[in-house]
Amino acid sequence: MSPNPFTLLATDPASKARAGLLQTRRGVVETPLFMPVGTQGTVKAVSPLELHELGAQIILGNTYHLHVRPGEKLIARQGGLHKFSGWDRPILTDSGGFQVFSLAKLRRITEEGVHFQNHLDGTPTMIGPERSMEIQRDLGSDIVMAFDECPPHPCSHEDASRSLDLTLRWAARCQAWWEMQPTHNRPLVFGIVQGSSHADLRERSARALGEIGFDGYAVGGVSVGEPEPEMMAAIENAEPFLPADRSRYAMGLGTPPQMIEMIARGIDMFDCVLPTRLARNGTAFTPTGTMALKNAGFAEDSGPIEEGCACYACRGFSRAYLRHLIKAEEILGLRLVSLHNLHFYINLVRTARRAILDGNFSDFRRDFVGRYVVRTP
Repeated sequence: MSPNPFTLLATDPASKARAGLLQTRRGVVETPLFMPVGTQGTVKAVSPLELHELGAQIILGNTYHLHVRPGEKLIARQGGLHKFSGWDRPILTDSGGFQVFSLAKLRRITEEGVHFQNHLDGTPTMIGPERSMEIQRDLGSDIVMAFDECPPHPCSHEDASRSLDLTLRWAARCQAWWEMQPTHNRPLVFGIVQGSSHADLRERSARALGEIGFDGYAVGGVSVGEPEPEMMAAIENAEPFLPADRSRYAMGLGTPPQMIEMIARGIDMFDCVLPTRLARNGTAFTPTGTMALKNAGFAEDSGPIEEGCACYACRGFSRAYLRHLIKAEEILGLRLVSLHNLHFYINLVRTARRAILDGNFSDFRRDFVGRYVVRTP
């Protein structure tokens, strides 16, 4: 565990929201922060230069997908994922556990790890704690996630407890593996809280991971099909038992109001595929909810996606033009909406951070969540 990688700068007196700094080996990042998802070594349709211009501080890579294709050894020979992908700021890699459990064919879980056939060609593969750490080391990750088992939803208390016991043993093995590696220029290592929807298991997981000792802590096993109140409860049941001097990361979340609500519950870091995934369907995020640009009502709308937005799409293009591109299935359309959505997410969390530092987060939270309308597709 690195000495004090997280510095707490301010807290909101009316909630658990906090602003801080996280030291990585590629520089300091400001929290709360949103991390664009670059599953296969790229944030879909967006270049590293554009991510710089958007203000992205960290992007994600996916251990499972990059292991399957093109392979971490090839990436290592190319100088690591940063050089391979042209991204010079920090990279966080997930452990691969979620993808193994959600995508792999014919998986078999043992104490050693997970034996499975990969989703591309069915090749027999095994990933366990040590193997996941090796892959992430070869990728050159700056923040490494411990290998965990992500139980499905719903999950009985008995099954969730058994799964958690295995995850905790694996977490200890991940930390032990790093303790055997050279200390120079070592990445940060985060543990992952599991426990499904069971409050006592979330508490037990958070306490046990804190005893193992990690550089930061994630809350995993959320956004796997559970209703939103259970999602929030998973955060609330884990957060009080996580070390206050370490970063907290909610994995794979969420919608804009969910992120603000989780910041209010003490979470510092977020990632989510929604900004680029919905952009590919022509859906844009705005402060009052999502906007389906395919709708006929935008056919002659000369306004931008969002009035006053500083992103490239809003500075130069109308809703009418974007609708035309999307309807014509032109690649530029999904690229422009992706740029806007990523700008919206990054700027939203940055604004929340500024509100915490300025002492008005509660007002910001109330105003934003109160006017955001969740629209079903």
